[in-house]
Amino acid sequence: MAKVAFIGLGVMGYPMAGHLKTKGGHDVTVYNRTAAKSEKWAAEFGGASAATPREAAADCDFVFCCVGNDDDLRSVTIGTDGAFAAMKPGAIFVDNTTASAEVARELRSAADAKGFGFLDAPVSGGQAGAENGVLTVMVGGDAAIFERAEPVIASYARMVGLMGPTGAGQLTKMVNQICIAGLVQGLSEGIQFGQNAGLDMEAVIGVISKGAAGSWQMENRHKTMIAGDYEHGFAVDWMRKDLDIVLAEARVNGSNLPVTALVDQFYAQVQAMGGNRWDTSALLARLKTKA
Repeated sequence: MAKVAFIGLGVMGYPMAGHLKTKGGHDVTVYNRTAAKSEKWAAEFGGASAATPREAAADCDFVFCCVGNDDDLRSVTIGTDGAFAAMKPGAIFVDNTTASAEVARELRSAADAKGFGFLDAPVSGGQAGAENGVLTVMVGGDAAIFERAEPVIASYARMVGLMGPTGAGQLTKMVNQICIAGLVQGLSEGIQFGQNAGLDMEAVIGVISKGAAGSWQMENRHKTMIAGDYEHGFAVDWMRKDLDIVLAEARVNGSNLPVTALVDQFYAQVQAMGGNRWDTSALLARLKTKA
């Protein structure tokens, strides 16, 4: 059992912290910007809540974090009352936020100066993956630090992999989002085409999902897409945040991402339709509007 803190109790962080307590058996203290959510988590899982990230991180062996973006991450780490001010030498900070590789390297440098470990460890699998403890975790950092943290991360993960040095976890998550963007657009176009052709799309997906066209998105999203239900899953706002990070990194490393850039603009149109909090599969709703 380790002494653990978890910072950020959104739709992902709340169940992830829960798995650290229930499945991992760790002593967990949580912090959330809205204190009522921290208190609710503590009452539900039997852990403790803290008033600041600094208080949550005090004397912890591992500190986990899952917040919104680079600025949020800086605020809870190196900001006033940030976790880094309280972390003891030899502890490990595991950042599950989807953020830039640049901020990962920045925080790694700050951690080195204070004598504790840092891993950038963004996740994939969505809210359902977090709730079921089967996330995929893509990690950047030193191998020795990773080896110590991996058994603890496994409390909420099905797959944990070290991708390379600091920043490599975030870069791998960018690859993940690039692939998803194209897949969801293709699936949306396929469903719209099939419906317009008068096909039974449940039957169609039942067949083609077992062949070369199959994907996680097809298996897990086709039913709600066919029904026009988007009130669930990974929000369009968050996908656009992720794709903004991707496209900024692509400008730095010279990558040409025409499909990703186009799908990003399609998501902007979904936002204009009022679909900010719809699932990313709402690209189909945009196609139906354009028809």
